[in-house]
Amino acid sequence: MDINIEELIPHRDRMKLVDEVIEVNEQTAATGATVTANWPMFEEDYVNPIVLIELIAQTAGISLGWTELKTKGINPEGKGWLVGIKEAAFYLEKIPLNSQIITDSKKVFDFDNYKEIRGIARIKGEIAGKVTVQVVQSDP
Repeated sequence: MDINIEELIPHRDRMKLVDEVIEVNEQTAATGATVTANWPMFEEDYVNPIVLIELIAQTAGISLGWTELKTKGINPEGKGWLVGIKEAAFYLEKIPLNSQIITDSKKVFDFDNYKEIRGIARIKGEIAGKVTVQVVQSDP
């Protein structure tokens, strides 16, 4: 998809992990990312899988930002979201440099400014991690 990621999430430079948006709508998002030496938590030739929490949160942010952009237009104030981790499970000890990660997120609960989103990150089709995040945004 031809989408400007920086219009949807506030992350820049080495904190922006998402490289491409594969699919997005009000409930779900799918993204692609490639592990680089610039990623947070990079050591030697790998990253710690805990970085998948951020990758799943950014993928969720793509859907949230896309919905906000469609309904409200560009938000010049750049309001972000407060994210809490409800559950996280990792199936690798290390994620090698240049790994291509496909991440899917799905909104499973939505009430006012609170949302719960489940995400799965896969490498070569195998599940690398599953994370459920809780997202809160202040009133506009």
